[in-house]
Formats: sequence, structure tokens, C-alpha cells
Amino acid sequence: MLSAQLRAAAVRLAAAGLVSPRVEAELLAAHVLGVARGRLLLIDAITEPQAAALDELVARRAERIPLQHLTGTAPFLDRELLVGPGVFIPRPETELLARWGIESLHGVADPVVLDLCSGSGALAVALADARPDATVYAVERSDDALPWLRRNVAGTRVSVIPGDVRDVALPAPVDLVLCNPPYVPLSVPVPPEVGHDPAEAVFSGEHGLDLIPVIIARAAEVLRPGGRLGIEHDDTHTPAMARLLAAWQTVTTHPDLAGRPRFTTARR
Repeated sequence: MLSAQLRAAAVRLAAAGLVSPRVEAELLAAHVLGVARGRLLLIDAITEPQAAALDELVARRAERIPLQHLTGTAPFLDRELLVGPGVFIPRPETELLARWGIESLHGVADPVVLDLCSGSGALAVALADARPDATVYAVERSDDALPWLRRNVAGTRVSVIPGDVRDVALPAPVDLVLCNPPYVPLSVPVPPEVGHDPAEAVFSGEHGLDLIPVIIARAAEVLRPGGRLGIEHDDTHTPAMARLLAAWQTVTTHPDLAGRPRFTTARR
């Protein structure tokens, strides 16, 4: 019975240290059965191949392989983004930056948006979905991440710019620059799942600030007067962000879902 298998899966995942073992067991079962999680209550028996597939996924999740790598997708606002080895898995906290970006464009006709260090394209796709009149560019340098980015932007108005944000040619002028760069200090311990993300998308030097000054400088080059910038960062970076953005206007740091400082916005 599915209910018994879900109970056993939850026990196994709890023993592996997962915070929400029952939820994850149900998400894996929904993936195997090809149904929404809410419909699992309507399912009693499953086939032997389905049970075996679920057991295999639970075993791999117990090894702390990211859930998103097992299902092949990661939710982000109204999208299920394609993800896997080689690309950073978008987090729920970044949805807050995306929502701010969407709101910041209120009253701007035909906006031009730039997503730096785009990775999976989460921010770029979110802006393109919310603003069909926008021209959106996604910049990414990783040869491993670029195929995932191109899959996720297929069918949207997002244009991919391959290259390193440090020196790639950028469009100008733009109305909004968003960025979720690597920002974790090298000394900070991270959960086992984060070890499956590309290190270059997670860590950024001793203090986590190696790339953020570059992002700010590039944004200053391309933003129109009055254009907006939003950057996600570590919760220890608030003083540094205020310092780096001293020449900007309306500098504001926003909390994440746990109330920690998570992204800073400013106006050129």
C-alpha cells in the first residue's frame, strides 16, 4: 500500500536528518506516480515497478542528493524550472527578489531587464512571465549551467548572453538589473545538498564578496538614470552592501523568509 510505503520512507528520511521527511517522501511519490502531491490521498495501491522506483529515490535522497536533482525540477514562483547537476538550484528566498523586481517595474513601459549570474534563469524567466512587454537578458558563463538556462528560457522573450559578467558586453541602457551571485564565504559550513551545487555558484572568496563589487560596477555602467538594482547576498553583508552602494540612492536591505538580511536594492 502506498500509505505504508510513505510512512517507511518518511522514517528513513528522518533518520538521514531531513527536516521535512514526510513532505519529501510525498513529493518523491508524486513524481514517481506522475500526479500532484495533493492527489496521493486518492491512491491506495501502486505497482511493483512504481514501489521499486520510489524506494530507489528515497535511498538516494537519504544520501542527501538534492530532491530537485531526483525530480529534475525546482519550483520558482509559477514555474517548474528544469535543474540538475551543473546548475545552481533556485531557492525560495530568491522569489522575494524576483517579486521586488516585478514590483519595481510598475509604471515602466516596455522595460529592459538584465539578470546577471543567471544560472537556471529563475529571475529572468520570472520577470519575462510577469512582464510580457519586457526585453530580458540572462548572462551566464558556466558551460555546465548554460544548457539548463537555455532549456528554461525556451519559448520566452529571454535572450541568453554567454560570458563572464566581469568583461562580457552588456546591453544598455536597462531599467532593472537583478543578480543572485555566488556570495557564501569560504569558511561557512553548508548543508550536504549544497555540495551538489556548482562551487563557483555558491562561494565567492574569504568573505563572500569577491564578485558583488563587480556586479555593482557593471550595473552602474548600464542602468539608465533612475534604474534599479537588486542583489541577493549573505546575511553578514549588510554593512558591506551599504558601503559598496554609498553613491547610490534609496539603498534598502530586505529580509528573507526567516527574517535575515537577504537582498539589497538601490536606485542609480
